[in-house]
Amino acid sequence: MPKLNFTPLPKDQVRLLQNGHPDADGNTPERHISDGDGNACRFCLAEIAEGDEYLIVAHRPFTTRQPYSEQGPIFLHAEECAAYEDLQTLPEMYRQRAGLLLRGYDENERIVYGTGQTVRPDQIEVAAQKILATKEVRFVHARSATNNCYQFRIEPMHEE
Repeated sequence: MPKLNFTPLPKDQVRLLQNGHPDADGNTPERHISDGDGNACRFCLAEIAEGDEYLIVAHRPFTTRQPYSEQGPIFLHAEECAAYEDLQTLPEMYRQRAGLLLRGYDENERIVYGTGQTVRPDQIEVAAQKILATKEVRFVHARSATNNCYQFRIEPMHEE
């Protein structure tokens, strides 16, 4: 089974949004104050603390526009935060969730049918490895099991 990388949003995209650049819908990011109840920053992959300012933005985690390039809302800290760095470890906050939807995509960023599944936190790594072992799959999206919101990308770790 391949080792995994749990990949947050790219820093350049996040910094643009934190500096007020338009989101995937062309809108200015919305600013809100966190109540501390489940707002996950997609860059540091940690909860946004109660009282902290955060952004809600429309995000499309794909490089191409095609029928499978879903778009939806995500949260980011309004102020600069550090990128999630422990890429080979499932972010701690996701170990506390009820579950995540995992779905495999091919090299053309299209869903590989039969790979989608909702898994408990203790199953995420094994399920992602099995999905990535599917011939056509190049990466996996982790999404909210209840709202389908994009969380992070899972890729095989490339040995150098």
